[in-house]
Amino acid sequence: MSRTIIVGAGQAGFAVAARLRSKGYEGEIALIGDEPDPPYQRPPLSKKYLMGEMSRDRLYFRPLSFYSQNEIDLRTGVVVRSIDRRDRSVHIDGMVLTYETLVIATGARPRRLPASMGGDLGNVYYVRTLTDIDLAAPQFRPGAKLLIVGGGYIGLETAAVAASAGLEVTVIEASPRILQRVASSETAAFLRRIHRERGVRLIEGTGLKRLLGDDRASVAEIDDGQRLETDFVIVGIGVVPETRLAVAAGLTVDNGIQVDTQGRTSDPWIFAAGDCASFPHCGEYLRLESVPHAIDQGNAVADAIMGSSASYAARPWFWSDQYDLKLQIAGLNTGYDRVIERAGVRAGTASFWYFRGRKLLAVDTANDAQAYVMGKRWIDAGQSPDPDDLADQSRPLKELAAH
Repeated sequence: MSRTIIVGAGQAGFAVAARLRSKGYEGEIALIGDEPDPPYQRPPLSKKYLMGEMSRDRLYFRPLSFYSQNEIDLRTGVVVRSIDRRDRSVHIDGMVLTYETLVIATGARPRRLPASMGGDLGNVYYVRTLTDIDLAAPQFRPGAKLLIVGGGYIGLETAAVAASAGLEVTVIEASPRILQRVASSETAAFLRRIHRERGVRLIEGTGLKRLLGDDRASVAEIDDGQRLETDFVIVGIGVVPETRLAVAAGLTVDNGIQVDTQGRTSDPWIFAAGDCASFPHCGEYLRLESVPHAIDQGNAVADAIMGSSASYAARPWFWSDQYDLKLQIAGLNTGYDRVIERAGVRAGTASFWYFRGRKLLAVDTANDAQAYVMGKRWIDAGQSPDPDDLADQSRPLKELAAH
């Protein structure tokens, strides 16, 4: 009897297990997660779950009965200590499990503030796991002063939830502006205005020097000399791929576990998928942190285990919910040299189109479903509308052609 062991019970790991069974895989499947809960959705953690609008069980991808009914050996709260590639086994506390195929789907972990900056104080929290949110949730009281370190999507989404709940919110971002690494200055300006209208204080171009307090942070010193009072702190300064098992096992790792177009690592019996994996895309290696990618690549890995020779072709898309705004993103804006901003049909809607030369790379849309659908269709097909036509606000989007 063959056995596939999946290390990591997040979105990608769950996708591999579910897909294998749906495709008729007859071997044993072990799905091992280090968190105490069964596989669950992460996007609602910092929104509906944090605000008590979604119960814990509604986060779960499937009820526990799903795993027994599909003969998936789900092991939660279990840490895999090492991988032995020679005898094809994984070592957990007091036990060794052998595999025919191994999938590493360990995701990513938050970058943490060092203790020297106050990162070990009791009211410093992160937004990644159910446990993180359970710890932070009691602090979200109307009138409480919240300091958010990091002006990326996680920081801004948390700011939106907190401001809507009546907290006094300050966001500090060390880069010259919010969303510096992931979005254009035009998209950033649009979101900056929305947050400021809701009372969020944004301090850009200034990093955190240190948090001060005995057991809990009460004051933040920032690089421009200001001292900010705070009741608690949320840190959102990015994540790093969880590759420690892969590194120790001697797999090829470079900003993620390197895999081929089918998800195989440098060991043909080991695959990787999701946030921890770096895969070939347009002539270079790319690592994506998104739910759709984790699902799609997880499915592709399962298909490869079942014997498919198809190559995984990423079609990146993302989303971010802030207040009543749904920001939808299609494509990758890396290397853009021009951004075209279009107002949407309805007030308060907009789209931001990224070009390199005359090639459309990506689009950010704010409550503009038509622009998102059209942009994604064009990008997935490798087509581009004429940027000059797109820049003409008098021309309806649906009348534009792409080539």
